[in-house]
Amino acid sequence: MPFPPGQTHMAHIVSINISTIKGQRKTPVGSAEVRAGHGIVGDGHAGPWHRQVSLLAGESIEKMTAMGLDVGPGDFAENVTTSGIDLPALPVGTKLRLGPALVEVTQIGKECHDRCEIFRQAGDCVMPREGIFVRVLEGGDIGAGDSIEVAEASTGGGAGETQGHHTNSLQGEKPAVTSFKAAVVTVSDKGHRGERADESGDLLERLLREAGAAQVSRVLLPDQRQRITEELIELCRSAVDLVITTGGTGLSPRDVTPEATLSVIEREAPGFSEAIRAASQALTARAMLSRAVSGIRGQTLIINFPGSPKACEESFEVIRPVIGHALELLSGECGDCAR
Repeated sequence: MPFPPGQTHMAHIVSINISTIKGQRKTPVGSAEVRAGHGIVGDGHAGPWHRQVSLLAGESIEKMTAMGLDVGPGDFAENVTTSGIDLPALPVGTKLRLGPALVEVTQIGKECHDRCEIFRQAGDCVMPREGIFVRVLEGGDIGAGDSIEVAEASTGGGAGETQGHHTNSLQGEKPAVTSFKAAVVTVSDKGHRGERADESGDLLERLLREAGAAQVSRVLLPDQRQRITEELIELCRSAVDLVITTGGTGLSPRDVTPEATLSVIEREAPGFSEAIRAASQALTARAMLSRAVSGIRGQTLIINFPGSPKACEESFEVIRPVIGHALELLSGECGDCAR
């Protein structure tokens, strides 16, 4: 551990950085509101998932300046720039006080899918391996100069919990890791006509592979109930373990994905859709307009997602922690847990 619980030494917040859009450099601000279960108010990475706030040490940034780069706080898209604490050495599950806010470390490092501008300039970037991510347990207003201290140490994980290893954002448990076959069914009239890129399908394919999918098939369909029904039946027949549909779950006359799904499934599994709606309701009142359903046909789990990429990402982070265990139960590889 960098320092024992209750001892801050010189550990403190150097800068708070915000951007409304994900994947961009963030702008330093004097202070910000941190909200429990959400993250930094006004930041694009906030939401009901496990990477609500990102942290990077100023010492890590200094490594890049030593390579001749003109970079500073926020340039690596981190929310909180720190000083005096060895962030990558904190085990997953460690609880930190950032000023009045209480956060829990959920992930160390992050796989870099798209080489950022800094990597292209220097051939290296510290954020993917030295940045950490936390979820907010208790909120408050934080600002530059606020102290950082370890409120509760964790013995699990450690620096080995890197690049995609994280805790359950709802219960603090590690998700089951398994290999499975998945399919993404995008339902969109415009997408099927080639008038709109399938960004949600691209995103879900990446998230599924990160979660352990060995194979991810893709289908793009118009908003036609019979077409959707036939495709879902065929996917279940081909022994796909998990099918995620995206789009067609709202109130418009063309939104028929839930009806198609209900005509296919043999047993409902409403907890998935209920959890997604509950998490979304914390972000927008429009969550109650969703008619998404989820259920089982044979040994295949089918879950309806919304159509937008942002909503798909938020929805996936809600179900990610239990997907592995759910698929193991469906396959008969394990019994019900006694918890």
